[in-house]
Amino acid sequence: MFDIGFPELMMISIVALLVIGPEKLPETIRTISLWVGRLQRSFTNIRREIENEIGADEIRAQLHNESIMKDLEETKNAINEAHREVQKDVRETLEAAETEAKDIASLSNTKSNKETNKETKTETSSSGS
Repeated sequence: MFDIGFPELMMISIVALLVIGPEKLPETIRTISLWVGRLQRSFTNIRREIENEIGADEIRAQLHNESIMKDLEETKNAINEAHREVQKDVRETLEAAETEAKDIASLSNTKSNKETNKETKTETSSSGS
């Protein structure tokens, strides 16, 4: 609170001893200590009342809630981005599987058509003889 060092306290003590006298000095120090304690309590109470009036606790809580909401929003965005990536990967995998299935089906049809053509040619040559 105040920047009072040891030399300043010694000077104040010597002056108080000379002005007040050794008999009344302990009683005066006790009285001054009581007043200082009362002033400190009064300032503490005033500060607490002012904080309550301006809602410092509510402001702190609101700032805390806002930071939590910001963190939640960031987490939500990260989850949505991961969801989009997974959907893209699944879509690409499905497209690749469909392409593969079409290729296999076309190869199977081509092979089947060749066998059918062979059988038809064989039947035609057998009937023609």
